[in-house]
Amino acid sequence: MLVSTKKMLEKAEKEHYAVAQININNLEWTKAVLEVSQELNSPVILGVSEGAGKYMGGYKTVVGMVKGMLEELNITVPVSIHLDHGGYDACIKCIEAGFPSIMYDGSHDSIEENLKKTKEIVEMAHAKGITVEAEVGAIGGEEDGKLAAGECADPEECREIAETGIDLLAAGIGNIHGKYPENWAGLSFETLEAVRKATGHLPLVLHGGTGIPEDMVKKSIDMGVCKINVNTECQLAFTAEVRKYIEEGKDLVGKGFDPRKLLKPGTEAIKQTVRDKMEMFGSIGKAE
Repeated sequence: MLVSTKKMLEKAEKEHYAVAQININNLEWTKAVLEVSQELNSPVILGVSEGAGKYMGGYKTVVGMVKGMLEELNITVPVSIHLDHGGYDACIKCIEAGFPSIMYDGSHDSIEENLKKTKEIVEMAHAKGITVEAEVGAIGGEEDGKLAAGECADPEECREIAETGIDLLAAGIGNIHGKYPENWAGLSFETLEAVRKATGHLPLVLHGGTGIPEDMVKKSIDMGVCKINVNTECQLAFTAEVRKYIEEGKDLVGKGFDPRKLLKPGTEAIKQTVRDKMEMFGSIGKAE
């Protein structure tokens, strides 16, 4: 069932686990994530970047697809759809399309501009009961084709953005999108602790969940992180299995060229990745 991300994460924060945001890219991705969530009785957040939303035909198409699957697949666990790293215009479009949750990312602007636009988005979204996530301290790595270095957020800026009325905060603590380089210094738990003190019990979000060591993930959850985003890991798993299928010539046997058969190994790889993440994050069996 489609629910509020805010309520989902308030429960997670209270019970010390994290809900996985698994970014979706097509029908197979969406179906795989929903089926595993139901199988494990775990809440889940379906992340949609601006690029993925465009690829799938638009935000209204995404909402329609997810709602249809919830009914047809008899999905009863809590599910939310969340705009990931949305610009101002994308946030407005997702509010209009019926997204229950959005992220306005103004981290690349000045803090003054970020505060101003975040407050405007909060007012528009909250009028319709929509959850809002904001970001302080740019998350490193690649994000819809843009490269950025990871940085640690200023706790004082986090306090200011929290006062706009947001429901979730993504604060940079040295995390990055995509693969982590060998010389990565790790998460800054000192920054995380300072942000937690500055923002009270505001649910915190950890972006770039692919490749962070399990001990760091669990420590971040203990310190208040209750939403962790995963995207690259599913893409890598999917691609590896589809490549293997083709390299083994299975697409040339019988009707192995059927896209439903071609994509199945990759889809199963996504499922296993999601299972592993939900176990790591502690969300299995936490569906209300």
